[in-house]
Amino acid sequence: MSKIFNWIKTHKLNFILLLIICWLIYRQISYPPITPLSQKTSSVPGVGEAPPRAGGGFSYFSEPAPAPEVEDRLVIEESTISLLVKNVVEAQTAITQKAQSLGGYLVQSNISHPEETEVTFGWITIRIPQEKLEEALNYFKELAAKVVSETIYGQDVTDEYVDIEARLATLLKTKVKFEEILAKAQKVQDILEVQRELINLQKQIDNLKGQQNYLEKSAQVSRVTIYLATDELALPYVPTEVWRPEAIFKQAIRSLIGFLRKLGTLIIWVGVYSVVWLPVLMVYLVIRRRRKNIT
Repeated sequence: MSKIFNWIKTHKLNFILLLIICWLIYRQISYPPITPLSQKTSSVPGVGEAPPRAGGGFSYFSEPAPAPEVEDRLVIEESTISLLVKNVVEAQTAITQKAQSLGGYLVQSNISHPEETEVTFGWITIRIPQEKLEEALNYFKELAAKVVSETIYGQDVTDEYVDIEARLATLLKTKVKFEEILAKAQKVQDILEVQRELINLQKQIDNLKGQQNYLEKSAQVSRVTIYLATDELALPYVPTEVWRPEAIFKQAIRSLIGFLRKLGTLIIWVGVYSVVWLPVLMVYLVIRRRRKNIT
């Protein structure tokens, strides 16, 4: 060990160059760490998000007026399940087929099988008719060796729907009045101005009808996101056990394998880049030896 420290003291520049080269090579070969699904983001809106809270984080004045007198509430239901399965691909296929048989459809799916581990994990998002939701969830649970977690939550959009309906009624009344004005208008300028207002009103009406239709369809078809993995640690949940030796052992083995692979890759890259750093090192040593001989 003392020889190594002595060599570093006498060859500081060599040591610094070696560190820089190793750092550059490591940056080239390093891969992003594999994180559990709970730490991943999804491009699908709503997938992996926390259940919506009351008020949605909006200010008081941006919320629609409450409508407690409405009996048939409009509720958008969403479900999230984490399942431990033997085969992720087969489970996804079965889930898709079941959704289609119940009148639903596939929204998006994803499967990952990192080289660093033997674990396969993924997720699938589907839409199921609300009246078939319970049947679908029971079937999905039967596919699993273990149901790790399950969350079912709903968002009451009745107030928003009623608010849109009221605004829509106002716009339609306003449109009728402008149409009456248009029928009586005689000047070209007046006709053009009224037509512009009518076009603007129609755009607002179409936009509100689109929002209304979206809320209706979303309440009729529930969204279900199923996380699948061959190992519990890849699923988005917090283990109930405080200490699990078998899980820690698996993590340690995976970490060791990943480290050895990266170390082997680093050695290969250093060997390949020797055509760059070795001549530089040789030139430096020759110059250093000549200076010593001169002195």
